Amino acid sequence: MESSSAGTERDRDFPIAIAAIPASLEQRRLALAFIVAVLGIAAIVAPFAGMQLPRIDVFVPVLQTVLAVADLITAVLLFSQYTILPQRALLAVASAYLCSASFAFLQTLTFPGAYAPAGLLGDGFNSPAWLFVLWHVTFPLGILVYALLKNDREPSVQARASTRAIIGLTVLGVAIVVTALSWIVLAWVDKLPAFYVGGVIRQTNLGNQANVGLLLWYGVALGVLLKRRRTILDTWLVVILVAWMPNFLVAALASSVRFSLGWYAARGFALVASFMLLTVLLTEMMVLYSRLANAFSLLRRERTNRLMSVDAATAAIAHEVRTPLGAIALNASTAIVQLRSAPPPLEEVGDILKDIETDSRRASEVLVGVRSLFNAATDNRGRANLGMIAERALALSEQDFLNNEVSVATDIGDTNVQVDVDQIQLQQVILNLIRNGIEAMGSVESGARRLKLATRVDEKSTVMLSIQDAGKGIPVSDQDRVFDAFFTTKRSGMGLGLAISRTIVENHGGVLRLIRSGPEGSTFEIALPRAKNNALAGRSTR
Repeated sequence: MESSSAGTERDRDFPIAIAAIPASLEQRRLALAFIVAVLGIAAIVAPFAGMQLPRIDVFVPVLQTVLAVADLITAVLLFSQYTILPQRALLAVASAYLCSASFAFLQTLTFPGAYAPAGLLGDGFNSPAWLFVLWHVTFPLGILVYALLKNDREPSVQARASTRAIIGLTVLGVAIVVTALSWIVLAWVDKLPAFYVGGVIRQTNLGNQANVGLLLWYGVALGVLLKRRRTILDTWLVVILVAWMPNFLVAALASSVRFSLGWYAARGFALVASFMLLTVLLTEMMVLYSRLANAFSLLRRERTNRLMSVDAATAAIAHEVRTPLGAIALNASTAIVQLRSAPPPLEEVGDILKDIETDSRRASEVLVGVRSLFNAATDNRGRANLGMIAERALALSEQDFLNNEVSVATDIGDTNVQVDVDQIQLQQVILNLIRNGIEAMGSVESGARRLKLATRVDEKSTVMLSIQDAGKGIPVSDQDRVFDAFFTTKRSGMGLGLAISRTIVENHGGVLRLIRSGPEGSTFEIALPRAKNNALAGRSTR
């Protein structure tokens, strides 16, 4: 089972969905200003709500078609948020907007004078009113379900195929519900209580009663959401619910007759409420896109600088080693020639052998210097969580995953367990193992390229990080040599990556080993000792 702790921590560090971003004080003030403005306009309109205005038949199809399109786009954006942050609560609010778009458009088709004198569907009198009731029963229901589910946590790492399947099933479920309810209204409207008798502006008392009921229903959803409000999405859903409520309040207290000032104003409130969340979603997505683009640029620059430093260091080491090795080879060839002469000039041969000895010591000093470089660096150790270091390495490798079509899964264990490490060095080790895993899957079909990182703590207080790829595996004859210096199974490369990585891990008191390798892939594991006082704390709480 994949742990959600990694995803939760990542959401706190850098949330990428508005359902996870806490609302700032400025955003709350802006939302409050919208609420005050809406209620103020409603208060101004209320005394004149019963004033009858000219009948404009084109008003409803134009306004509600725009409203339906806006709600449909909002639903699509909310479903896309679910692919980023897979929580059932987002499915609920997306379904609410999908129902809203569907019923708004269906009501337009049944409205008298919109597309036909008596509407394209229904009886032209009561069908639009009943569809309006269904519209405003299902919309706050979706918001209410969202408010009740919003604190439930789901695994943040899910297969994309399963996410798309869940969204597809949700859309299918909404379509079935909307179709069934609409069929009941359209087929049985003559058996339902009537909202209008004898004309489109002669309403029964049922209209006022329905508006009071819808006002209370919106109030229930609003109260629950206010109690559980925390994020940007919560804040603006509150505003949207409040923006809809004058629609029912004015109609219930003053007039709900069609083509009155209150009726036209209510449609205006509906249009504002419909576009409000869409505007917020688009704005926040642009802000997040800008932040992510900047963060990715910085990460790529940091990684490039590190790779350049590694390349430069490797080139310098190669140059320093090549010079004495070249001198040794030349002196050895000269000594062979001298020994073949008769008589051999032993004194000159002795000088040549001394030069060989000097050059070999110089090459050894270069290699010792490289090793001491890593030994000295481990003095910069500090407490850190192994899983968090792995997550940062994954972030640095994000572009490689995209370019190579590799899907990633994480199973991060207890985030409170710490180790004493040099975070930069250990991160480089993990980056090297990740890159090896990506390269190992180069010949695998793109859909089957999977990399999994997992951490666990054993009974001996050892923290372990495993990196598993889905490549073709390492030949059995080479598995015992993969950590040897200058040994590589790649067409290019010096064969120092795993050797240096193992040295770094061992200098931290840990072990880097190959757990298994076969046709299903390879698994490398880093085992590090748990921080001592952390281990004691862990035992004391058992």
